[in-house]
Amino acid sequence: MQPSRSVDLSDNRSEAARKDVLNLYGNRLRLRVCGLYRVEDRLLLVRHRGVGPAGSFWSPPGGGAQFGESAPVALKREFAEETGLAIRVGELLFVNEFIAAPLHALELFFAVQATGGLLTKGIDPEMNLNNQIIDEVRFMSFAEIKSHPAEEMHALFRCCQSLDDVFQLRGYLH
Repeated sequence: MQPSRSVDLSDNRSEAARKDVLNLYGNRLRLRVCGLYRVEDRLLLVRHRGVGPAGSFWSPPGGGAQFGESAPVALKREFAEETGLAIRVGELLFVNEFIAAPLHALELFFAVQATGGLLTKGIDPEMNLNNQIIDEVRFMSFAEIKSHPAEEMHALFRCCQSLDDVFQLRGYLH
């Protein structure tokens, strides 16, 4: 009789998701659109599995713009896919350049407001249904954001000391 061994399926799923992310987005420049949606003192964030050095990465909802798709249209689509919410796209606040080889993205950050829908954990249609990278969607206070290890949070939060600071960011971040 063979000894039984336990297999951590979450680690296998994270590794599969990481490989899918690198295959889809690695070694090319990607244009991403991201929405900053605030309700009182909390910001809506999405946790992605298989991204970043820790294998878990929180960022505002968003994703890649498709050829021929304007940034606001892409953001509305991405927001609906990831969060279930319909939004109105407001002001372009800042641009962030994300470089973590082999990933490289220019990210356009917009202020957004919800106009409908129901908040839910969505999917990334570019990913295999068995290896979805969206783990969780929820609102976080700035204190919660800062309580996470820096490598698990989008770099924009390193520039800020409050949620108000996030909405005051302008220009190019790197």
